[in-house]
Amino acid sequence: MPSATREVAVPSEEPPAFRLRGVRQVRGGRAVLDDVSLHLPRGGLTALIGPSGSGKTSLLRLLNRLDDPVGGTVELFGQPLTEYPVRALRRRVGFVFQAPVMFTGTVRDNLRAAHGLARAEVAPVDETRVAELLDLAGLDLSYADRQAADLSGGEKHRVSIARALTTNPEVLLLDEPTAALDPEVADRLLHTLANLRETTGITMIMVTHRLREARVGATYVVMLEAGRIVEAGDARKIMQDATHPRTREFLQAGEGDAR
Repeated sequence: MPSATREVAVPSEEPPAFRLRGVRQVRGGRAVLDDVSLHLPRGGLTALIGPSGSGKTSLLRLLNRLDDPVGGTVELFGQPLTEYPVRALRRRVGFVFQAPVMFTGTVRDNLRAAHGLARAEVAPVDETRVAELLDLAGLDLSYADRQAADLSGGEKHRVSIARALTTNPEVLLLDEPTAALDPEVADRLLHTLANLRETTGITMIMVTHRLREARVGATYVVMLEAGRIVEAGDARKIMQDATHPRTREFLQAGEGDAR
């Protein structure tokens, strides 16, 4: 396995969305990320793939400080995450969880509650903004007055995306958003994410255990195993001609069935 300290080059004059340097994370006395150094590019969709227990979700949670590493640094747009007030950071970096949790009340109530985190200059969640947010998430305005708790799994994921967008984030983190969805609903959600990227230019980073999603939707891929980076780069190149033998084995076997 190549050294995890080698950073993946991103040819750009701008700093990447995220830069990790020598990151180490421990959970339950075990290193779940070990000396990870990595660039995650701006724009597009980065897919984090790898076998169960490889550290995908652990890495994702560091990117808006749901967790902090025990060693190393994480930067957002060239600035250490620790220099951002947490509230300000989470305005810029939204998070959609694998199991969406709805706030009590209607879909509109959920959007307005999330707006409480937004900067003062972000548009209020009036009827026009509600319609815009729901449209971005692939829902029509008729959903606004529905009880959030009564929605289907796919609908809750879409509301979670709309809710995350209320703060006008520059980055959207998604932790296996299709894991509990049947293939047809999952495909519709991926189509929604693709449209969202095209419409807003938002940077997306997604943990997925479905390799088809990485093949179809990703523009950049990071392969992890045992808390280290095996390979990272352009999605099409890695999916068609991975450099590292372990990546090729993983893709050929169709592994990646869990976090």
